[in-house]
Amino acid sequence: MVVQSYADASYKRLTMKVVFRTDASIQIGTGHVMRCLTLADALAAKGAQSIFVCREHKGNLIEQIRSKGHRVYVLPIGNGADTDLAHSAWLGATQVQDIEACVPLLAKLQPDCLVVDHYALDALWEVEAGKVCTNLMVIDDLADRNHACNLLLDQTFGRSAKDYQALVPDYCTLLCGSKYALLRPEFAALRPYSLQRRLQPQLKQLLITMGGVDKDNVTAQVLNALSGCQLQADFGITVVMGAAAPWLADVQRQAETMPWPTTVLVDVNNMAQLMADSDLAIGAAGATSWERCCLGLPSILVVLAANQAMIAEALSNAGAVLQVETSELQSRLAQMLVILGDHEALSLVSHSASQICNGQGTGHIVRQMMKGHNENHTAMQ
Repeated sequence: MVVQSYADASYKRLTMKVVFRTDASIQIGTGHVMRCLTLADALAAKGAQSIFVCREHKGNLIEQIRSKGHRVYVLPIGNGADTDLAHSAWLGATQVQDIEACVPLLAKLQPDCLVVDHYALDALWEVEAGKVCTNLMVIDDLADRNHACNLLLDQTFGRSAKDYQALVPDYCTLLCGSKYALLRPEFAALRPYSLQRRLQPQLKQLLITMGGVDKDNVTAQVLNALSGCQLQADFGITVVMGAAAPWLADVQRQAETMPWPTTVLVDVNNMAQLMADSDLAIGAAGATSWERCCLGLPSILVVLAANQAMIAEALSNAGAVLQVETSELQSRLAQMLVILGDHEALSLVSHSASQICNGQGTGHIVRQMMKGHNENHTAMQ
């Protein structure tokens, strides 16, 4: 099987400029920026210029974005917050303050497309931004507020266009479902290898990924629960964390006391390979769910935030994961490992997961953005 990269010659070269408005922080996590980076890298491989606008929250990923070759405009933390949106506190300013900072910048940059991925921004912000950039894309997961955009992406498994029809303009194109999951190209490339090795399932290598921040130190709770489990002597554990994770040093110390070899890796750049080489994952029910599904990696999902509940429930109902609450880790994890110790059960979960996502979503999104850009360019001629 030959997997095309985003820079494959079969794609036309892009000359568009794309601005991303997104944030990472201890409270927000890293998922929004990371999926925007995936899209930005794919667009850059096609010749597009990607520029980020990020607020300087504690736990931001500004330097990581720059290390990928993308320009970043940094906004300072404000001293106010709205109260009308569920995640208003995540912005570090009011929407009006954010508009006042971003609109002049957008007017200067004159982007061909503006991508907004932020739970604390809605149609209020988008209408004002749309006055200087008429091609606006929103990435969302919640379907809980109005948007004023041309294109909306919600990569949640089970999400349908009808969930947004009352929240967006009639002219908005809706791309909903895990078919459109924004994954880096290495996941599609490693999918055949990963699925092949699961034809002979085993349970020897465990991967723990609770997100780049894990502000509540759920990783430690998982390790504590594992310490009381009966696992084979050659069992191995790999923990992946972000450099900004506040409990990183504590987890590194805890890993040294585990009954089985436990390695803690920080800010990895080979996550797809780590997942493909693992037999089971225990992870947060966030954006990495689609990465694990693409590779058919059986998973125990831990819900870390209210907005992850829909993902976990849908994947559980599809037989693609086992689901556990953080409060149940100590009492239920050992039981779940016994269930998945049965090779037939492990194989069934793997197969179900592999049907959720095939890793081609980023290509779909790039092509849709190219289509919109070409139509706008033609209309202006």
